[in-house]
Amino acid sequence: MRRLGSAVASLCLVSGTAALLPAPASAAAEPDGKRVGDHGYTSQIRRTEYGIPHVLAHDYGGLGYGYGYAFAQDNLCQLADQVTTLRGERSRYLGPTETTADGTPNLASDTYHQGLRQAGTVRRLLDRPAPLGPTPELRRMVEGYAAGYNRYLRDTGAAHLPDPTCKGKPWVGPISAMDIWNLVYDVNGAAGATALKQAIATAAPPTAGKATKPTKPLRGATAARGAGAGGSASTPSTPSRRTGPRRDDLGSNGWALGRDVTRGRDGMLLANPHLAWIGGDRFYQVQLTIPGVIDVAGASIYGTPLVEIGHTRALAWTHTTSYTDHASLYRLTLTPGDPTSYLVDGKAVPMTRRTVPVTVRGADGKPSTVTTTLYTSRYGPVLAEGWTRTEAYALRDANADNLRSMNEWLAIGRAQSVAQLKQAHQTYQGIPWTYTMATDTTGTAYFNDSSAVPNVTDDRLKRCALPGEDHDVAGVLDGSTSGCDWGSDPDAVVPGIFGPGHQPRLTRTDYVANSNNDSTLTNPSAPLTGYPRMYRAGVPLGPRAQLGLQMIAGRRDGTDGLGTPGFTLPTLRASMLGNRNYTAELGRDDAVAMCRAHPVLTATDGTEVDVRAACGVLAAWDTRDDADSRGAVLWQAFRTQVGGRHPWWRVPYDPAQPLTTPRGLNGDDPQVRRALADAVRGLAADKVPLDAPIGSVQRWAGIPLPGCSGGEGCFNVVNASPTSGSGGATRPNSPEDYASGSSFIMATELTSQGPRTRTILTYGQSANPESPHYTDQAVLFSHKRWVTERFTEAETESDPQLRTTTLHG
Repeated sequence: MRRLGSAVASLCLVSGTAALLPAPASAAAEPDGKRVGDHGYTSQIRRTEYGIPHVLAHDYGGLGYGYGYAFAQDNLCQLADQVTTLRGERSRYLGPTETTADGTPNLASDTYHQGLRQAGTVRRLLDRPAPLGPTPELRRMVEGYAAGYNRYLRDTGAAHLPDPTCKGKPWVGPISAMDIWNLVYDVNGAAGATALKQAIATAAPPTAGKATKPTKPLRGATAARGAGAGGSASTPSTPSRRTGPRRDDLGSNGWALGRDVTRGRDGMLLANPHLAWIGGDRFYQVQLTIPGVIDVAGASIYGTPLVEIGHTRALAWTHTTSYTDHASLYRLTLTPGDPTSYLVDGKAVPMTRRTVPVTVRGADGKPSTVTTTLYTSRYGPVLAEGWTRTEAYALRDANADNLRSMNEWLAIGRAQSVAQLKQAHQTYQGIPWTYTMATDTTGTAYFNDSSAVPNVTDDRLKRCALPGEDHDVAGVLDGSTSGCDWGSDPDAVVPGIFGPGHQPRLTRTDYVANSNNDSTLTNPSAPLTGYPRMYRAGVPLGPRAQLGLQMIAGRRDGTDGLGTPGFTLPTLRASMLGNRNYTAELGRDDAVAMCRAHPVLTATDGTEVDVRAACGVLAAWDTRDDADSRGAVLWQAFRTQVGGRHPWWRVPYDPAQPLTTPRGLNGDDPQVRRALADAVRGLAADKVPLDAPIGSVQRWAGIPLPGCSGGEGCFNVVNASPTSGSGGATRPNSPEDYASGSSFIMATELTSQGPRTRTILTYGQSANPESPHYTDQAVLFSHKRWVTERFTEAETESDPQLRTTTLHG
């Protein structure tokens, strides 16, 4: 990696940048960036418009120090809340029955996290040398980040914090590097153990004479970031995601465009992740620079000290949530008469027990201790769901040993080509649960599912998936035989996952794209085939993925109404925020014809509903979901009523025609007609006009929002809390309501003169409601306005709003 850093130096060194930094507070930096002594951090934070920090330092410790300080200025309360969760102290301060941001009761969350800390899992991973453990540079950066956060807290004082959310709260205090590593581990486990922490924390064997009825656990343990699991020790239930968006919306869109489809014959990239707008899943925008070593701009998940989606001078990359399973469920055959041991190859194996005490604040404010026993198998933690006297289920998470992700993102942040990004993938194999799309100045576009995937070969899947399970996915595996253990690849950095030789990948000079569909149609001109079934090939494209590919095709041949064929930065931005609704494009005209042919329709309860006004609203609608579009609310309510109850389309999905089916609204079907009647009546009950602009009912802190769900066919995904009525529209959002969707949007062109980038952080840099950057970019998003990134030294220094803070620590 030092050789890589040296090679990059000539590309990312900005003349005169180093001179802007004051001399270090103590001994000079060594050649590899290591500081002499334990402290001596020096950093400079320069904030440009919309509060975007550009952190400049001599070394990695100083870079982390500046970043931690800047992030604390904007979001200390949010990170303090996350640290309280990760330390398992929510019940101590907030009581056991309140819930975390993902809907998990505090006591279950605390039990899970305290158990993890007691097991020493993260500490053991930190004790490994790189590439499995953190590199020395990364360790210093994390230590600096925690120190920078603590410096801001010390300078400001908990009693004087500007955010009323945690001002003066007893759970606010200094953090450690270990807190950040625990956060990284938690993020990496989002598609596995993190999503099932309640099921892990509440698992207990059935009591004598009180067998519980088994239910089917969550298939493959796949859960989107932000998911929570339900259930209890006494009443198993299928884990369910929290109220909020569907799985197809908790993901992203990503395009890497090559020289054959760009007007400038260079590389361009569109990053459009979809995550929650509240809690720790938010993004924070930053530029991190050590002159001659690293110069990277983009966004980070809250509390992680690196850029995870972004660009350097010559490389840009993004991620979308992989459709692949990243964990497996194993069914345990229990030893007769002992529900806490199980059989493997005919031999009894006792479950490991760990007693976990949690301090709980009572209703009277007095503390007490609640003790829980956690159970673990050879595969991983045992789950509450389905545990009877004869069987139980355990989770094996492919990211259970993963802190490597941060090594990989640090290496990518220094890379200047697709080839160097590929090398980072090969070296660390740490991307936890996402696809990667990237491009560079040569106009090479690259796709890879390098995420951690259980090594279950097709043959093993056929032998080991339990009867009735879908053999195209992990399903539930037989835990009674060692022959169903995960395998190992010689090129895998750790045992149990597929190595790079098995991963779906594609290099093109036109494009690669993904909208959380499987890897097969990354580019329809070159379908990806032949990789293991665990990568979930052949899943039908949803309307969002179909629309994304249609948008690229239309821009390539110039049929999208945006002018001369080929992508430019303006047409890339226009495509992103065109707010097309693909299901409306396919079915609106048929819906109008149905409506006009049947001006009075019968609702589900038998009520006759006059729908003539709805016919006119739909006919006049432009099939867009701009904030001021009239008709989008009615279409959303109509489609919500149809839902999955009955076929919506006259021509169903055909795998042989994945881009052109389904199509044709099935207006002859009585249930489709009833859905329109129900939608019209429901909106009236909610006092929402049929022609209400979508932005009048879909809002964030009072700001009208464009977009709709991915299932409805919007590329620009936005979800807000649903109304209680039957109309299916969304209600005005307050910051306390749930919202998700387009988060950090980045459009980048990698020219020979340097990157040209436009961004929108849809909610703003700060979660503090008193901050000027709480919703300033939500206003931009509402009006389709972008921020011009200031990447070069000259661009940063020319900002009239520039504010500079110099730190010594």
